[in-house]
Amino acid sequence: MSAPLPPNSTIGILGGGQLGRMSALAAAELGYRCHVYAPDADSPGMQVAAASTVAGYEDAAALAAFAAAVDVVTFEFENVPARTLEILSPLVPCRPGMKALSVCQDRLQEKAFLEAAGVPVAPWAPVTSESELQAALARIGLPAVLKTTRLGYDGRGQAVLRSADDAAAAFARLEPKPLILEAFVPFTQEISAVAARGADGATAVYDAVENRHHHHILDLSFAPARVPPAVAEAARGHAARVAAELELVGVLAVEFFLLPDGTLLGNEIAPRPHNSGHWTQDACQSSQFHQHIRAVAGLPLGSAARHSDSVMRNLVGPEGMAKLPAAQANPEVSVHLYGKAEARPGRKMGHLNRLFPRGALERAVEEDLLSDL
Repeated sequence: MSAPLPPNSTIGILGGGQLGRMSALAAAELGYRCHVYAPDADSPGMQVAAASTVAGYEDAAALAAFAAAVDVVTFEFENVPARTLEILSPLVPCRPGMKALSVCQDRLQEKAFLEAAGVPVAPWAPVTSESELQAALARIGLPAVLKTTRLGYDGRGQAVLRSADDAAAAFARLEPKPLILEAFVPFTQEISAVAARGADGATAVYDAVENRHHHHILDLSFAPARVPPAVAEAARGHAARVAAELELVGVLAVEFFLLPDGTLLGNEIAPRPHNSGHWTQDACQSSQFHQHIRAVAGLPLGSAARHSDSVMRNLVGPEGMAKLPAAQANPEVSVHLYGKAEARPGRKMGHLNRLFPRGALERAVEEDLLSDL
């Protein structure tokens, strides 16, 4: 393992969204500069970075100049083209690297990887034609979910099939091909766990959290998840194992479905800081963003211990931003905004964190003390 980057080194971030923004803010607190590379000018990450490059992800000349200006490269979303890392990797260290990117940006690879890593998943099948879809439906049954294997997020790129009549239209609509068919999971809760893995192989795993979605977009995260301790520990163990098997250097999140019998099924892996980990900014000494920067820079990981219970709420679209004045006036709520100018429907504009003493979250939920979030 190489020595940690010294203070004032520059970390390159591919992607200029809110995850890059919060990573850059954490890097500044740790004494590093960030250079954000993205196709869109004045993106949230660029607003807080020391330098920025506005160029396409496959612009070889721009990427070479970017590599010469930074000491290490990471990414804030997993849909960076593989070609981008192929250009950068010979020029500058890239963390987490090609393996994590390859596995996590393709749902077929992701499902196969989870199974190989010992994480149970729902029945699934690749779909490249209507005949394959019909054969997969015969094996998996209805209802089922048909998804793109790439580029889908926040509910985009998928269709729920409730009858055989839904199949042809869904297959024609969803692009790009190939697709993946997954069994519809009758889950009781959606939970996730965020794990950090350092350049030395050390891991630190945050408490598992319970997630609630609205219109397929994360609405609320409760930390810790209100599940039996064995379930929470299983989620944390799966996340740590996935990080190790990916040879990850950085932070990842693993999303799970919890079944009525207590079984966890792995759903998705995100090889970067995750929306369901935003609570760590206020409830932990080292947030997921600090951990990611620590790992990428070669520093020892910080503590993932939770000093408080926490609830995170996303501010999504105009209706989310309507909550902002009350949140800003509440001394018990921390507000994190992303610097986006237009509050379009479905667009994440920021998030709120509210802390409670350890062990008090259950009572707060029961007594509806979250009405101000």
